[in-house]
Amino acid sequence: MAEGREYISHESELGSVSISEEVLAVIAAAAAVEVEGVSCLGSGLSSDGAATANRKALTRGVRLWVEEEKVTVELSILVRYGYVVTDVARAVQDAVFSAVENTSGLSVACVNVAVVGVTFQK
Repeated sequence: MAEGREYISHESELGSVSISEEVLAVIAAAAAVEVEGVSCLGSGLSSDGAATANRKALTRGVRLWVEEEKVTVELSILVRYGYVVTDVARAVQDAVFSAVENTSGLSVACVNVAVVGVTFQK
């Protein structure tokens, strides 16, 4: 992911709007950790910690890039034991896809999810 230095700009008759790639990554991360069965992002950030985390910590498990106003998102997650891994990953894809498109107005080319582990309840 870009270090918040890359911006996507939209021009209109009223002026321009610029969205940082970091903002898109935060949106994607927030959507992912809200999916039932996701324990945390690959960065170790759980849904409990998402509300209080800073932007850098929240986006550690997310990479994205924008080409010709189409966003590609890659993220890694840990799934809670007892959930069907493919179902959780598919739900993350849907949630991230919707969140990024609905909040940015950009088209999402794809959302790639890597399940990097399973967590167990204490």
